[in-house]
Amino acid sequence: MTAGRRLFAWLGAALLAVVLTACAGLPTSGPVNPGRAPGEAEGSQEVFFRPVGPLPGATPQQIVEGFIRAGSAPGAGARWERAREFLAPGFRSAWRPSAGVIIDLENDRVPVETGEGLVSVSLTVVGTTDARGSYQQADEAATTLSYELAQQDDGEWRITAAPDGVVLDRALFPSVFHEYAVMYFSPGWEYLVPDVRWFPTTTAATSIVDALVNRSKSDWLDGAVFSAFPEGVEARPTVPVSAGVAEVELTESVLASDTQALDRMQAQLEASLATANVTAVQMSVDGTPLEATAAPVRSTRIPGAPLVLTELGFGYLAGDELEPVAGLSDVMTTVDPVAIQTSADRDLAALLLRTGEVARVRDDRTSVVLDERAGLLDPTIGPGGGVWSVPREDPSALRVFPLAGEPIDVEGAFPDATGIEAFSLSRDGTRLAAVVTAGGRSVLWVAGVGRGADEGTIVLDEPLLLSVLGGSGVDVAWLDDQTVGVLVRQDDTTVVLEQAVGGPGTTVVAPRDAASLAGGTSLSNVRLRGEDGALYVRRGSTWQQAAAGIRVLATQQGAPQ
Repeated sequence: MTAGRRLFAWLGAALLAVVLTACAGLPTSGPVNPGRAPGEAEGSQEVFFRPVGPLPGATPQQIVEGFIRAGSAPGAGARWERAREFLAPGFRSAWRPSAGVIIDLENDRVPVETGEGLVSVSLTVVGTTDARGSYQQADEAATTLSYELAQQDDGEWRITAAPDGVVLDRALFPSVFHEYAVMYFSPGWEYLVPDVRWFPTTTAATSIVDALVNRSKSDWLDGAVFSAFPEGVEARPTVPVSAGVAEVELTESVLASDTQALDRMQAQLEASLATANVTAVQMSVDGTPLEATAAPVRSTRIPGAPLVLTELGFGYLAGDELEPVAGLSDVMTTVDPVAIQTSADRDLAALLLRTGEVARVRDDRTSVVLDERAGLLDPTIGPGGGVWSVPREDPSALRVFPLAGEPIDVEGAFPDATGIEAFSLSRDGTRLAAVVTAGGRSVLWVAGVGRGADEGTIVLDEPLLLSVLGGSGVDVAWLDDQTVGVLVRQDDTTVVLEQAVGGPGTTVVAPRDAASLAGGTSLSNVRLRGEDGALYVRRGSTWQQAAAGIRVLATQQGAPQ
């Protein structure tokens, strides 16, 4: 066989075989059901890949290409046994596939033999994950990976040196790794906050528990959230799951925890493992079950009806009628807002007035102007009633106006940003999303909200880049606990970016004149307001006008308990 034919045959054999499990019971009739929504837990149907191993006579370049393809098959226990077949025996145990993932564009890969037993592969990187499973967006950066190979006693080439981690094409990545939410508490133990991680599905439960109990939080969130698991408590290396029940074995030091702490640990475990289809959790020490009941936490879900200001007043829109919000609807008639965000208990709201001032109103029908600086953006309100305000031209001048006391200048606000177009606090108050201008580009950042060493200080941690927008940001809103929506104007097109915090994003074309957006009960319930007052609701990938005459489309930070 000629070298050309050998290469063609090898590449043909190396095509991945896709095996769909749980197909035997697929229905052949009945209704068509919608697919999984972003962030929704995976079902029982999984996709596994079976790349071929090294073929006899493969060249060093072919061995490296096959090794990279084998990154799509973590296998049982995520040991990447297939990929290790491409490695020399002395290197197999040294290579660490769990070190992270490089997410690239497969069509851009360029492998080159640079010398005898030397191969380099040029990649276009669009994202990475680290050893903790934390995802980081990359701006299609070019990088080169180097591999060393040696001929074995049988004459076959095998890899003797390679970077740790695996390489996966962008389209393949979400089939091999799935997103899971590792849950931490907000200050005050009121909310559970997701720290999204990406793990192979074959080790989901074990990876989630290891991340929660044994490893640290994502760097950008470290100062904003808390864990009930104290220092010194560790989880055993495997988490068996039987009939939906996960057995989490902890070290003896957990026995020093009181009932309240154990209940909070139980809440973190149950909520974290629920994203891997675990229905119950049993903590134990040396096989002895621990008695714990998940501590209650507050939901961040909001009502299904849009909250709007029209010529009829302020309230929830139901057909042609408005359902008023007690106290707040009355006070809205005494002010002239162009932006409204209500607190979770609906007893407070942050407003941008038509005069350009930021104000706070209460359900006792009182209002107070908080900020009179020039060029203020739409404000946002936190769980404690503090109103956040910032001038468009001065991102570092971010200020919080608490219910009592003096205004607080936020430390570390938007470093290196020269402008800010929109911002919004997450409903749990732990994260701030913002569209800023940095390096001459419009980008979406998210930062953890921490507390400084001095009492009463507020600090923004180092921001995480979520997306480069490719246009100007018009508005930003939290669509759920782990998704930020951004209205982006790109030349003659307006799009809605639904950006996962800790994952990739998706875009959908929006009405050209869309001026503001608000979340609903799910990602499919996003609402837009046009410049002419039209209210649009999403239907699949299209938008339908649902109402007219909307003066303000309000955003909500939750609902009363």
